[in-house]
Amino acid sequence: MKPRIGFNQGMILPILLLMSACSQGILEEPVADYEAARDYQVMALRTDDSSDGSAPVLASLPGQTRKLVLRAELQIRVADPAASEQTLTTALDRYGAYTAATRRYEGRRNYTIRVQTASYEPLLAELHRIGKVIKGVESAEDVSLTYYDLEGRLATKQELLKTFQSYLGKAKTIEEIMTVEQRIAELQYEIDRTGTKFSALSDQIQYATIELTLLGPALPSGSGLRERIGDLCGSFGYYLSIAVVVFLGIIMYGIPGILVLLLFYWLFFGKIGLIKKLWRILSGK
Repeated sequence: MKPRIGFNQGMILPILLLMSACSQGILEEPVADYEAARDYQVMALRTDDSSDGSAPVLASLPGQTRKLVLRAELQIRVADPAASEQTLTTALDRYGAYTAATRRYEGRRNYTIRVQTASYEPLLAELHRIGKVIKGVESAEDVSLTYYDLEGRLATKQELLKTFQSYLGKAKTIEEIMTVEQRIAELQYEIDRTGTKFSALSDQIQYATIELTLLGPALPSGSGLRERIGDLCGSFGYYLSIAVVVFLGIIMYGIPGILVLLLFYWLFFGKIGLIKKLWRILSGK
């Protein structure tokens, strides 16, 4: 008779735990050799030979879609920042954008705008037409490695979680049940943590960010000089008022305080010397 090769069901748990430990070690290992990785991914910005050299063109990532985080910073001078808010609102509504933060100052408005990546360039072009662009900075951060790394880790952990959940009903002893449940809880925590990072990065990829500042008309050079002199005089008056308050405080509280201290010294250590007399009585001198 040929020997029968049996498979003990109790061997499943040690095998799964070993697989889990190995997979966890692999998944938690950071991406090695970033110099070599950069050669593979070809993620740096380059200038296309066919272009005029003014705009950076992104090299293609073999086999996968490039994941970019787009940001821009604009400073635009307008005739009236308050009146330009309606024009800005109309432009944002047209492209489905929204303001994540708004800061209003006298003669200036600051906006943090979020817009879907597909509408980023058209909205940016329309914002340039609101007024005179004083400052314009754009950046495209390539996060493809981080994105696909998080995506792969999340998928692997989710599959591993399903495996342990399916084995939970097959566990026979209390020890096996507790061991599997503990690993399930650990995997769920890792999935939640990795999922949070992945969702945050996906949001940055899906929605571009534009920091927009609307500036009022520039002041004439003469009025600017007068305003500087006025600010200087105002600062001098402010510090002078502080000095007067400190001086009055010394007169009102400092001098009476010194007189009280002198009185106590005269009573306890001076001519009357109550402390000295008490010490002599206690010491028997």
